[in-house]
Amino acid sequence: MKKLTGMSRSTALLILAFAAVYILWGSTYLAIRYAIETLPPLLMASARFLISGAILFAIARFTSEYERPTAKHWRSSLIIGTLLLLGGNGGVVLAEKYVSSSVAALLVASEPFWIVLLSWLWLKNARPTFRVAMGLVVGFVGVALLIGGNLQAIAGDGSTTGILAMGLLLVATLSWALGSLYGLKAPVPKSAILTAGMQMLAGGAVLGVVGTLRGEATNFDPSQVSAASLYGLAYLIVFGAIIGYTAYSWLLKNAKPEMVATYAYVNPMIAVLLGWFIAGESLSPTMLVGAGIIVGSVVLITVKEKPERPTEELVRGEIHCTASA
Repeated sequence: MKKLTGMSRSTALLILAFAAVYILWGSTYLAIRYAIETLPPLLMASARFLISGAILFAIARFTSEYERPTAKHWRSSLIIGTLLLLGGNGGVVLAEKYVSSSVAALLVASEPFWIVLLSWLWLKNARPTFRVAMGLVVGFVGVALLIGGNLQAIAGDGSTTGILAMGLLLVATLSWALGSLYGLKAPVPKSAILTAGMQMLAGGAVLGVVGTLRGEATNFDPSQVSAASLYGLAYLIVFGAIIGYTAYSWLLKNAKPEMVATYAYVNPMIAVLLGWFIAGESLSPTMLVGAGIIVGSVVLITVKEKPERPTEELVRGEIHCTASA
């Protein structure tokens, strides 16, 4: 009976952890949309990660793996935090001022393409297999269709902001991939929670500086902040960063990497469904085809039959979180 109870508890934890990573991380794109309606985008992201980072840092302080951070640890955290949170998440929150949360999530799903290419070209790892190469080609076709479909939607007013926003999203995924790969060999603390907390603190500080330089603080009127924006920010802090990251860290130690990696193609679908159901966002037929192709290409890239090498594990999702989480 005790053994059965233990198995049931383990299964329940797995279900809850996967639900957190699938649903909570997939919903962060919509939460960002509401948060930046009346909050300045980069300063909102700065507050989110400074608060989340401080909480995780405090939690790590009382864990058995805690070690006093060194200057090298903080230097790595600054570099990684800048690439992941300013370049990656910062690009997403700025782009969502001009494109829907659904489009943002689907374009961010192209991140595994950059991971594979940079692992090969920058880290000099093995050349991608034929199936992975096919996944890259198919994925870029999907991205092109998705962008093309969105251009049809914004062509009416002749504005170029939507085009620039989609370009920014692709740059954001590249920045996230660079930061993830750099973090593979950078000196970081043994504690994953402490590492995440330090990176959030460093990245949040950089976001705050850049947001201030953009004039976001000058133009910000606190009296105009809506309840929806405050709820969105709170959701991003509690569910997106703290709970979502904790669940993800636990899964990396208790589930197969290829199973954990499925978040890469589940999150965009969750974002699309929530954007349609809650915010009334729509996708054109061309965009839907592109979305399906992107998801299929990520499956090709992430699912492997052979034993995994370190870089392949990273491609399957063994990085701290997605660009929105």
